[in-house]
Amino acid sequence: MIQNAVSAYAAARPAVAPGAPGPLGGALTDAAADFAAVMRQTDMAAQGAMTGSADTHQLVQSIAEAQLALETAVAIRDKMVEAYQDILRMPV
Repeated sequence: MIQNAVSAYAAARPAVAPGAPGPLGGALTDAAADFAAVMRQTDMAAQGAMTGSADTHQLVQSIAEAQLALETAVAIRDKMVEAYQDILRMPV
């Protein structure tokens, strides 16, 4: 019986690893990469505005996109923490 549990755990472990293929594994990895790209673009726009090589309108638009991306990331984090807490409260 213990051997069955060990083999089931070993088989299921790759499926829940970060970035694992599945309904959420790839989606969360892609969302994190998109978030990082938006933040990188905002940094570049801010540096360009400080040096005078970028348009102020581009900076404002980039900051608005970054704010939306951050709010989305925080909402996703909050939902994940809430789901984790619900799992912890489940009776065993």
